[in-house]
Amino acid sequence: MLVPVLRAGLAMADPLLKQLPTSPVGHVGLVRDHDTLEPIRYLVKLPPMAGRPVWVLDPMLATGGSVCEALNILREYGAEDISLFSIIAAPEGVARLEREHPDVRLFLGVLDEKLNEKGYIMPGLGDAGDRLYGTV
Repeated sequence: MLVPVLRAGLAMADPLLKQLPTSPVGHVGLVRDHDTLEPIRYLVKLPPMAGRPVWVLDPMLATGGSVCEALNILREYGAEDISLFSIIAAPEGVARLEREHPDVRLFLGVLDEKLNEKGYIMPGLGDAGDRLYGTV
């Protein structure tokens, strides 16, 4: 099962669906509060998860707040065999993921240097969803 974390994770879903066309797709919608840096849940639409491997898709692993919240949601719905696919991460986000969800497998393209004071990956790319959808 593929579960993109909205919005930015959607960009990762289509290429995987071309390779795995029968995979069910769930959606977890989270937005980060820019003052507290905490995730706010706005959508959860998930097919049955019992016995299925779940691939969480989120291109940026910054503070780890959104990813950890998404993983908490998936566990509430019964997910057990979970992998996270990210393109860019900061060490702080990886550390939080390992601390809060040590059993989740992480597949990562590149580990950047650090987070800045706004919780963005440095040097990074800025907000992935804004870049993808032109809402900068």
